Amino acid sequence: MKLICIGRNYTEHIEELQNEKPTDPVVFLKPDTAILLKKQPFFIPDFSDDVHYEVEVLVKINRVGKHIDKKFAHKYFNEIGLGIDFTARDLQSKLKAKGLPWEKAKAFDGAAVVGKWIDKNELTDIDNIEFLLKKNDNIVQNGNTSHMLWKIDELIEYVSKYFTLKIGDIIFTGTPAGVGKVVANDKLKGFIEDKEMFSITVK
Repeated sequence: MKLICIGRNYTEHIEELQNEKPTDPVVFLKPDTAILLKKQPFFIPDFSDDVHYEVEVLVKINRVGKHIDKKFAHKYFNEIGLGIDFTARDLQSKLKAKGLPWEKAKAFDGAAVVGKWIDKNELTDIDNIEFLLKKNDNIVQNGNTSHMLWKIDELIEYVSKYFTLKIGDIIFTGTPAGVGKVVANDKLKGFIEDKEMFSITVK
């Protein structure tokens, strides 16, 4: 099982990090060891002083596929979730400055929160999903999948050109604006519409 992550998929987030708007989806991977174990806190790693939360809508792949056409992409997932792509921003900045891969800043142990899953049929429109992240009961990120540069079906088509999608693979679809630093004792809760999808504590 692999985690396929999409960067720079919301214009306002691109602008807040002063990144260049991409012409194609930015893709990177996390190993399954990056998944934060259920009911475990997130421990800030000792190699970073600036770990950021990034809340993202998740898609769980339910069949094997390669070179999937966008019009058939909806057949490859039944469930939508919510999670966090934790990023060691200070380490990422150093790696980017040297033109090196991001994995040490994005794929370390515990860097991927995978919350609950809901049947996509419970949602009126997967291209119009409201989601948000609360830190210590204050809303810090508030997004809608309608603002994605590349929608879910387009991401599945694009990613499957390069990687065979397998049952259980998870696509992290990108984060909206509002990312920020976590510190010890922060409490993070994620919601899709009015459903709480995860709740974690930072240590």
